[in-house]
Amino acid sequence: MATEIQLTASEQLETLQLYTDVCNIIDDTRNRIAVYVNSEVCHTNWRIGKRIKEDVLFNKRAEYGKQVVKNLSVRLTERYGKGWSLQTLQHCIRAAYTFTEEEIVYAVRMQFSWTQLRSVMFIPDPLARQFYMQMCQYEHWSTRKLEEKIDSQLYERTAISRRPEEVIRQALDEHAEKQMLVPDLVFRSGYFLDALGLPDYFSEKDLENAILSQMQAFLNEMGTDFAFLARQKRITIDATDYYIDLLFYHRGLHRLVAIDLKLGKFKPEYEGQMRLYLRYLNQNERHAGEDSPIGLILCSEGNTEHIEYLMLDEDSPIKVAQYYTQLPDKKLLSEKLQRAIAIAREHYAEQRGNKKVLE
Repeated sequence: MATEIQLTASEQLETLQLYTDVCNIIDDTRNRIAVYVNSEVCHTNWRIGKRIKEDVLFNKRAEYGKQVVKNLSVRLTERYGKGWSLQTLQHCIRAAYTFTEEEIVYAVRMQFSWTQLRSVMFIPDPLARQFYMQMCQYEHWSTRKLEEKIDSQLYERTAISRRPEEVIRQALDEHAEKQMLVPDLVFRSGYFLDALGLPDYFSEKDLENAILSQMQAFLNEMGTDFAFLARQKRITIDATDYYIDLLFYHRGLHRLVAIDLKLGKFKPEYEGQMRLYLRYLNQNERHAGEDSPIGLILCSEGNTEHIEYLMLDEDSPIKVAQYYTQLPDKKLLSEKLQRAIAIAREHYAEQRGNKKVLE
């Protein structure tokens, strides 16, 4: 049996430092290997899909192409084992149809995994696809989190989805190049607060208490850059006390975010109240280097025309959204969001037309 060697304090410290350094070397090497392997997997699968697409599926005989891919899967499985099923090859082909080589290079550089690429490649709208890829990289979503965001129609709920395509593209390009966030990428037309476990009937106080007790779930829905600062933030104006329901700070926007919780539909007087809060925060709470505060009014009932018109004003510091304490029907929500996006873009076109006439 080996005799235990007694070490001095300095020798123990040296041994611990040696152990830590060796662990760091091993972990760093493993990480670099993982990045390299992921890069090669993504490139390889895309190249396979491109080869099949160009040399087989461009043939007009669809059934012939399907049979060729099926036979190829069988032969690859015989030679390389599991991992080359028909479904895998179909994903490779889908990747080749969806992404250019430049987009695959970008995805690899951003350390997207093949499973994450598989999640976004079925999104038909290129701008929506770009949004999910950039926000996934920015907020460090796992594949599971990415799929949850897609399933919850996050892009369609953001204010940016209601803008003209050139505005969306410019915002996404600026975010990709400079990591510059605009409020329209952050704030949404609807928030899912089903994880708060609220009963069918509740008060604004109940909602506030639920958010405070389930802060992690609330922040998960709001976005990773929100940091909680205060509840019932008191501000005093002309010897009158006012209370902001919730006060947050958004690290990406470098702004204070005041949140007001409301039952029922949006009312115009809510906007005036929020403007008062924001002016106070701007003058008394804003720190050097921060942008002006922004307000979010969360209402329990649907997007009225008031909300739609407010959301159209991208320069407004006030955003209005509906919150859902129970998940809505996915199909109905999708139809509602698509209708809202279409209406918003029509309004933009009208505004541009009116502006040109005035000019």
